[in-house]
Amino acid sequence: MVNVISFPGFGIHLTVNRVAFEVFGKEIFWYALIIMSGFLLGVAFVYHTCSKRGVSKDAVWDVAFYGLIFGLIGARIYYVIFDWESMDGNFWNVFKVWEGGLAIYGGLIGAVLTAYVYCKRKKIAVWKVFDVCAPGLLIGQSIGRWGNFVNAEVYGKATDLPWGMSINGGACVHPLFLYESLWNLLGLVLVILFRDKKKADGQVFLFYLLWYGIGRLFLEGMRESQYILYVIPNILGISQVVAFLAIIFSGIFLFRLSTSTKKQTLPENVEKND
Repeated sequence: MVNVISFPGFGIHLTVNRVAFEVFGKEIFWYALIIMSGFLLGVAFVYHTCSKRGVSKDAVWDVAFYGLIFGLIGARIYYVIFDWESMDGNFWNVFKVWEGGLAIYGGLIGAVLTAYVYCKRKKIAVWKVFDVCAPGLLIGQSIGRWGNFVNAEVYGKATDLPWGMSINGGACVHPLFLYESLWNLLGLVLVILFRDKKKADGQVFLFYLLWYGIGRLFLEGMRESQYILYVIPNILGISQVVAFLAIIFSGIFLFRLSTSTKKQTLPENVEKND
């Protein structure tokens, strides 16, 4: 449960216990606390900014609650489908989420589908809700990746770069948790700076998909193979496929939204030129 995580290039050496504390003899892990902190901070941000953008606070709480439940289910299903061997042929192991095995893309798909169904049932503008929630997703993912740090997992291949990370005295590897956390943080800054300049609902969320997909496509290829769920063994990871599809989907629809809004404003511009 205890790992020594070092950044030799900076003279940093940390002893990290995966267990934060115990409650009635039950171990509470830092990973769970970090994930939940990211989720709550993301929801809090969205909650305090939603009214200004035409989405009710009640809708935000509902989307967050149902999204959390079905997001966790989706994250587990995604992981199990592409790593059934880790279940040791025992169906009941599927339900042992406390032993690990959650995939962020599965969680995102589950949460997005849940939000879509909720908005349709409540007759709420889907894309407007997605745009409002996009910054919260980036906050949650930026913080959540530090859960991999305390677990000393999901690291990259060997590196001699100054910021290389050593685990229990091993060779230095790429700290992918930090790369992805910073990538999501930068994406959050860009979204906050430019979301009020959007020309159509959906552009903010589509930018999020594009941004996250680009980062994940690149970083997934840097992972140690043991942390990749392969669709083609040792060649292509399922997350790379999903990231590529997310890039294509978001890129196409961002282009379509951009051209459609230009067409809508064209008559006004022509009149001004006349």
